Amino acid sequence: MITVIIIVGIALTIAISLILLYNGMVNGKNMVDEAWSGISVQLKRRHDLIPVLVNSVKGYMTHEQETLTRVAELRAQAVSVSSSGSLQTIANAENQLMGALRSLFAVSENYPELRASENFMQLQEQLSLLEDEIQLSRRYYNGTARDQNNRVLQFPGNLVARAFGFGKIEYFELADPAEATVPEVKF
Repeated sequence: MITVIIIVGIALTIAISLILLYNGMVNGKNMVDEAWSGISVQLKRRHDLIPVLVNSVKGYMTHEQETLTRVAELRAQAVSVSSSGSLQTIANAENQLMGALRSLFAVSENYPELRASENFMQLQEQLSLLEDEIQLSRRYYNGTARDQNNRVLQFPGNLVARAFGFGKIEYFELADPAEATVPEVKF
């Protein structure tokens, strides 16, 4: 009788442990999905703001059509890949778009009347705040991805992860470490 109780106790302990590990992984995956949703919202806001910014600059920068066209093309590319599901593709498109925006702001330095435009200044400030929010969203996403990766890769979670198809989560990183430097934009 005592042997049966011990065996049942061990089986029950193992079952509860497996349930807790599985539920922890589901919770972690949901946290990663929520974090990605936050990034998606911020990227959508950026995508919506860029046409307004480009249109406000067009009148001043008649000689810089190539820069404006490049920003518009990269925005369209970023919007189109945003639903692809490939984190690396999305990150690359967003990084290229950010580089084009930096070029736009650098070129805008040659137009004093543009720098004096209240509308342009407000748009630039909105974009700057939005970039800060995107950075915070990336950090949150990468933190939840790290936590989930720890659950998935550490023992005994790795056994449960393998059995139930949980995999390692990609980080949302800069494609080029040089992009981490803050560009100097003077107005």
